[in-house]
Amino acid sequence: MAKVLVVDDAKFMRMTLTNILEKGNHVVVGEADNGKQAVELCQSLQPDLITMDITMPDMNGIEALKAIKSFNEQVRVVMCSAMGQQKMVMEAIENGAKDFIVKPFDESRVLESVNRVLS
Repeated sequence: MAKVLVVDDAKFMRMTLTNILEKGNHVVVGEADNGKQAVELCQSLQPDLITMDITMPDMNGIEALKAIKSFNEQVRVVMCSAMGQQKMVMEAIENGAKDFIVKPFDESRVLESVNRVLS
């Protein structure tokens, strides 16, 4: 069981991920709808894992990933992207993301990725 921060600018995507993670016995400790909010919540909530959308307003997922990794190298980040964002996914992996999941979310793929990253 891990403490997870779910970051996505679309409320429906946050709800979907939260439901999947809770079915997998993880605890969603917070939600953010942009990268700036994700950085702030990561500092206060100290999650074990963050699911991070790449494309968001205010601060995108890659910028937020870099900011979070600058003060917390231990937190594991799984990027979430739509098809066709391979270049950005590679940049995220190069900056410390542990894996990525593709939208629309497949429950078994999400849990497989999360559990692998946490092990």
